[in-house]
Amino acid sequence: MSCAIVDDRVVVAVLWNAANPGNVIIWKEVQVTARTLGVTLQSREVRGPDDFERAFAAITKERPEALLTLDDPLVFQYQTSIVDFAAKKRLPAMHAFRESVEVGGLMAYSVNLPDMYRRSATFVDKILKGAKPAELPMEQPTKFELVINLKTAKALGLTIPHSLLLRADQVIE
Repeated sequence: MSCAIVDDRVVVAVLWNAANPGNVIIWKEVQVTARTLGVTLQSREVRGPDDFERAFAAITKERPEALLTLDDPLVFQYQTSIVDFAAKKRLPAMHAFRESVEVGGLMAYSVNLPDMYRRSATFVDKILKGAKPAELPMEQPTKFELVINLKTAKALGLTIPHSLLLRADQVIE
């Protein structure tokens, strides 16, 4: 299968939920980063369950070199379908959730959700003890994790650099 290359630039399809206002902001940041890195993006928007087949068909037709998914509950709900699609099309994919890698996705770099839930519980505890929510500081995630699936890499014919494997928080073999 040949892949799309535009002006000697890597082409990456980005699957994201455009109905999520937070993702619109993230999409803009991804575009800025892609320009800096010399990567061409193909936006594949989904807004509901019926949009995935259309997005998959467009990705198949355009033949990008890789797939990136943005963090979103809708995308999370369809992670198995996305992973299966990427495997069928032999498309390396970077996912927004470690769970996608656990079901066969190539890799994910994301916040550590259990850590975020624990931190959220701390806020709930403070509020229940009388703290005013408006007076509590906003926090950004502080713990991120890189998860790589070597079985998937092998199936795609990819060799993951040793330096990247050393940085991974988990390597699935």
